[in-house]
Amino acid sequence: MNLNRDKLKAAVHYICGSVDDPIKLGATKLNKILWYSDIIAFLKWSNPITGETYEKRQYGPMPSHIYGILEELRQEGKIHISDVGHFGRVKKQYVCLEEPTTEIFNADEISIIDQMISSICDKHTATSISDMTHDAIWEMARIGEPIPYVAVLASALGELNGSDMEWAKREASRFAG
Repeated sequence: MNLNRDKLKAAVHYICGSVDDPIKLGATKLNKILWYSDIIAFLKWSNPITGETYEKRQYGPMPSHIYGILEELRQEGKIHISDVGHFGRVKKQYVCLEEPTTEIFNADEISIIDQMISSICDKHTATSISDMTHDAIWEMARIGEPIPYVAVLASALGELNGSDMEWAKREASRFAG
């Protein structure tokens, strides 16, 4: 898939601006909203919303370019990022400072992102949503390794093995052109 950096940046800004209480959105939930939004779009239309590459990290799939995007939004004065105490731990908190625009998205894409914001921020803790992404796809990858979108198709069929992941990587490289 090809990264649409403008869409990724707009999605991050939109998510930060759409959460009614900033305490509900930390780094883990932000990453999962992006992951599930892209995966659902990929399953529905064979194309993710942002085209971002996701890598296996300790707390589940993580967007490869998230740190750079967040820093750009911070430098542009669109969001404020702070470390806050949360249940005895430190977490990132994102506060939107400028109204996000949605014109880069179609209505179906916004609907998916909104559904993921609602589900993840209102019905999950960072731990519970992280645990959900520790599935067979995540287990098969090594830390730092990209997780191909097509691997989700293989996981829907049952238990994955190493040859399934190799197939998914080959298919992903075909899509990447």
